Amino acid sequence: MEPPVGAIVHSYRAQGESMKHAVIVGHPDPASFTKALAKTYADCLSACGHTIIERDLYRLDFDPRLKLSEMPDRPDWAPAADVEAERRLLSDADVFAFVYPLWFNSPPAIVKGYIERVFGAGFGYGRLTAGGQEPLLTNRHFIHITASGSSSAWLNELGATGSARTLFEDTFARACGMRARPHIHFDNIVPGLEPRWVAQNLKTLETQLLKYFGPGCTNLT
Repeated sequence: MEPPVGAIVHSYRAQGESMKHAVIVGHPDPASFTKALAKTYADCLSACGHTIIERDLYRLDFDPRLKLSEMPDRPDWAPAADVEAERRLLSDADVFAFVYPLWFNSPPAIVKGYIERVFGAGFGYGRLTAGGQEPLLTNRHFIHITASGSSSAWLNELGATGSARTLFEDTFARACGMRARPHIHFDNIVPGLEPRWVAQNLKTLETQLLKYFGPGCTNLT
């Protein structure tokens, strides 16, 4: 039997070296600020010699619903064809970058469903046990970049920032063995935001990305 897709031996590459980034985007509007973040991510790191593959979940019409036949506690379980295809595309990625808006202070369902279906047993981890054992994505990097119309102060007061960290960094990245980069969030992103503020936010993203993955970077987690 062939090893799970995610079990392919993946040697560690330090930031600053050429890496392959899978940019996973979850927003229905192709003209959204979220999409502008994803484009900035791709443009910035492509210019540094990195390779980018984008998975635009809405444009792909990705089905986020986990099927009964995909549940690994069943003796006859197996990933569906669309999941297998995604896993093949992501198998040699060094970095998994999720870019999405906060809706009700949480990721869109399509993003959560992508994680559950694609990064589940056989790709993200090897065994279905408490805590997720046998991580299969060790020596990979994880980063999530979000936007919200609310202020950071209000999100912190509600506990939304901590919830995002718990869900993505403490749970998802850890279960899969990934090195989590600090969460990058943009607040007060509202319809009609002046172009100069959009540009300023995108420049901030570029600065952070160069800090994490740019030439000569040694800022390891």
